[in-house]
Amino acid sequence: MKRRSLIALGAAGIAAGVSPSVFAQAKFPQRPVTLVVPTPPGGSTDFTARLIAEPLTRALGQSVIVDNKPGGAGNIGNQLVARAKPDGYTLLMAYSGYQVGNPHLFKDAGWDPIKDFVPVAMVTRAPQVVAIHHALPVNSLQELIAYAKKNPGKLNYASSGNGSIQHIAGELFKQLTGTFITHIPYRGSGPAVQDLLAGTVDLHITTPASVVSHIKSGRLRALAVTSAKRLPSLPDVPTATEAGLKGYDLDSWFALYAPAGTPAVIVQQLNAEVNKILQMPEVRKKAEDSGTSVEAFTPTQLGEFTRKELDYWGGVIKSAKITAD
Repeated sequence: MKRRSLIALGAAGIAAGVSPSVFAQAKFPQRPVTLVVPTPPGGSTDFTARLIAEPLTRALGQSVIVDNKPGGAGNIGNQLVARAKPDGYTLLMAYSGYQVGNPHLFKDAGWDPIKDFVPVAMVTRAPQVVAIHHALPVNSLQELIAYAKKNPGKLNYASSGNGSIQHIAGELFKQLTGTFITHIPYRGSGPAVQDLLAGTVDLHITTPASVVSHIKSGRLRALAVTSAKRLPSLPDVPTATEAGLKGYDLDSWFALYAPAGTPAVIVQQLNAEVNKILQMPEVRKKAEDSGTSVEAFTPTQLGEFTRKELDYWGGVIKSAKITAD
C-alpha cells in the first residue's frame, strides 16, 4: 500500500473517532508471545504456565511459548520480564514465593513487584502438601514430628530455593513443632522432587501439582495438606489441623504479570482471554486433578491482592527470621 493510502486510512480512522493508539493496539498480537517461567520444568509454576499456554495460543491466534528461566531464587526470570519491552509480548508466570517473598529476602532482587510489573490475571492457587520419601519410617504427621524430635538434625527437607514458600513452610513447621530439620535449597521444585523420589532428601513441603502423581503411585507418602479442607485429588490425606498441627495454614498462588507500562488495552485483552480459559471444564479439571484451583481476578483485584500478600508475607518472613542466605 502506498504511503498516501496509509495516511488516508489513518485519517479515516481518526475521523471516525478511533485514536491512532487504539488503531495499532487492535492488532495485538502479531507474533508469538513469550511466557517466562522463573523455575525449571516440572514444578507447579511450570505446570500452571502450560495449563494456559495452549488454550491461550488458540485464543490469540499466535503461539504462546513457555520459556523456563530458572536461577537466582526466581530473580533471573523476574528481572528478564521487568526489563522487557512493555508491549505484551513478554509475560511472567509469577510464583507467589518469589513475587511477594523475594522483596523481603534480598537487599536488591533486581526488580520491584509493584513498580516493575503490571498485574494481568490470577491463574491458580494451591495449598502445600507435606510429602515424604516412602522409605521414611513414619505414617502420620505426628509420627514425623516425634521422629524428628528423637533424631535432631538427621532429617532434611527440600525447597525450591532460599526464601521460597517451601522454605518458609519448612521453617514454620520447625517453629511450630520444636524440631530441627536441615534445609536443602534447590533451583526449583522439579529438581527437589526428583531428589525426594531418589531418597536423597527426606521430605518436601510443596504444592500438590509437583507431587500428586507420585503420591498416587506410592513412590511418595503424603502426611498432611495445609488447607482448611481436604483436597479432592487427595481425599485420604488429612489437613494439618486434622493431623494435630493447628495454625499451619499456607497456600501458594500463580499469576500472570506484564512489564510496567504495558498498554491497558493489551492487559485487559489478556485478562479477558485468561479468565475465559479458566472457565473451561477441561482446564478446571486438569487444575483440580493436580491439587490446585483456578481463580479469576481483574487486573485491579490482582494488584490489590499483590500488595496485601506482600505485606502479609513480609510479616511472616520477619517473624520466622528467614533469610535468603
